[in-house]
Amino acid sequence: MKGNYRTLRKQFIIGVLSVLFITAIISGAVQLYFMNDQIETQTNHQAETLAENVLRGINQTDLATENIEHQIDLKLVSHAKHIADLLDRKKAEDITQKELTEIRDKLNLSGITIFKEKNNDVTGVVGTDKNEIGFSFKEFGYYEVAKTLLSGKEPKLPITTYSDAQTIILPISQSASNSEKPTFYKYAYYVAAGTDYMINPYIEANEVYEYTETAGTAATLAKLVKENDILDEIAILNPEVYKNPSLAEKLYPPLKKIEAGKFNYISEKDKKLLTGEKVEKSTYVEKVKGKKVYKMFFPIDESKAIYIALDYDKMSGPLYRHSIILIISGLASLVVLFLLTARFFNRIYENLQKIKLQITSLEEGDLTVKSEIRDGSELEVLSQSTNRMMDQLNTLITDTQEQAIKAQRLSVILESEASDSVEKMYTLSTEATIKSREQLNEITSFLDEISDVMKMNSHQETDDVLAKVNTLKQIAKDRTAATTDTTITLSDLVQSLHEQARELSDISRTLLAYIGKFKL
Repeated sequence: MKGNYRTLRKQFIIGVLSVLFITAIISGAVQLYFMNDQIETQTNHQAETLAENVLRGINQTDLATENIEHQIDLKLVSHAKHIADLLDRKKAEDITQKELTEIRDKLNLSGITIFKEKNNDVTGVVGTDKNEIGFSFKEFGYYEVAKTLLSGKEPKLPITTYSDAQTIILPISQSASNSEKPTFYKYAYYVAAGTDYMINPYIEANEVYEYTETAGTAATLAKLVKENDILDEIAILNPEVYKNPSLAEKLYPPLKKIEAGKFNYISEKDKKLLTGEKVEKSTYVEKVKGKKVYKMFFPIDESKAIYIALDYDKMSGPLYRHSIILIISGLASLVVLFLLTARFFNRIYENLQKIKLQITSLEEGDLTVKSEIRDGSELEVLSQSTNRMMDQLNTLITDTQEQAIKAQRLSVILESEASDSVEKMYTLSTEATIKSREQLNEITSFLDEISDVMKMNSHQETDDVLAKVNTLKQIAKDRTAATTDTTITLSDLVQSLHEQARELSDISRTLLAYIGKFKL
C-alpha cells in the first residue's frame, strides 16, 4: 500500500494538469480546424468577390468598347459607300494612289487600300500606304473570307464587329504591315455593286485602344492589385492559346495567352489545368518562387478564364494571430483557474493535515493536541467536533484513572485486611472446634455416667430417661459438627475474599498501566 500511496495534493495536481493539457490540445486542434476552414472559406469568398468585380469590369468595358466600335463601324460603312460613289465604279487598274490620297484627306481617314483577287489570292493592288500594297489575305489565312465577300455573299467570320453581304468590319487590331511602331487600326472591307474589288478604308484607333487599356479590363485589374494588399496577381487568360500557342501569331482575331493583367506565378500545375480539355473552377495553395500563394481559376466562358493569386501568408496571418491569441487567452484562463483551484485545494489540504495530525496524535495516546481551523467551512465544524471529542475522551480517561486509583487503594486495604482475617478466622475456627469437641467429650462422658447409673435401676421410668440421654448425646454431637462446619466455611470465605482482593488489585494496576500510556 505504501508503494501505491499518493497524497491528495499529488492526485489533484496530476489530475488537474492532465485535464488542462488534454483541454489545451483538444481546444487547439478544434480552433486550428475551424481556423483552416475559415481561412479557406474567407479566401474563396475574397477570390470570388474579386473575380466578380473583374467580370463586372470586363462586361462594362466590353459594353463601352462595343458601343464605341459600333459607332466607328457605322461611320466606316458610310465612308466606304461614299468612297465607292467617288470612285464611280472604276476598275481597280484605273484607280490611282493620288486619287485615293485625295479621298483619304477629304474624309479624314488614316488610309485606303484597294484589294483584288488574282493568282488565287486577294492582295492589295493600290493604296495610300505603300506598305499595304501586296498585303495577302491568303498569307494570313483569310483568303476564303475575302473570296466569299467578293462573290457577293456574307462571309462567316465570328470575329467581325459588323458584316453583311457587301461589308465586313474587323475589331481594332495592330497593323500587320507597320512593324516600326505598334499602331492600332479599325479596318472595313466593302464591295460595291458591279465591282470586283474591295475598298478598304481604315482609321487609326489608338485612342480607342488606349481607352480600353487605361479604363478597361487592364486598368480594373491594376486598380484591384493596387487597392488590395493581399492580391499579388490577377489576369484574364485565354486557355485556347495555351493549348495552341500558334493562335497568338494570327492577325485575326488578335489572341494572347494573357489578355490583361499579370501571370508571373505560373507553375506546371497551372499549365496542366489551362491545357486541359475544359477549364473548371479550381483553387489550391502552391509555393512559387519561395512564396506561398493561393490560386484561383475562374472560367468566364469557353475562351476566357480569370486567374487570381492571393498572398496566403498575409491572408491567413491575421486569422492565425487571432487564433493564437484565443488559444493563449484560453490557456491563460485555464492556468489562472488552476492556480485559484490549487490555492483553494491547498487550504483545504492544510486543514485536513491539521485534523490528520490530531487523529495521529490520538492514535499515539496524546489527548492534549487540538486542531485550530478558522475558515468558516465544514472543516472548521469537523475540527471543533474532534476537539470536543478529545476533551470528552480526556475527561473520561481521567475519571477512569481516578476510580482505578481508588479501586487499587481499596483492593490493597481489602487484601491486607482479608489476609489478617484469614489468620484470625483460622485460629478462631481451630479454637472453637477444639473447645466444642472438649465440651462434647465432657457432656458425653457425663451422659454415659448417668446412663450407667440408670441402667442399674431397671424399670420403666429409667428407660425413658436413658432414651432422652441418648437424644441429648446426639444433639451435642450434631451441634459440635455444625460449629466445626461453620468455622471451616467462614475460613474458606475469608480466604476467597483475600484472593479476590488480590485479583482486584492486579486489575487496578493493569488498568492504571494502560491509562498511563495516555497523555492527559
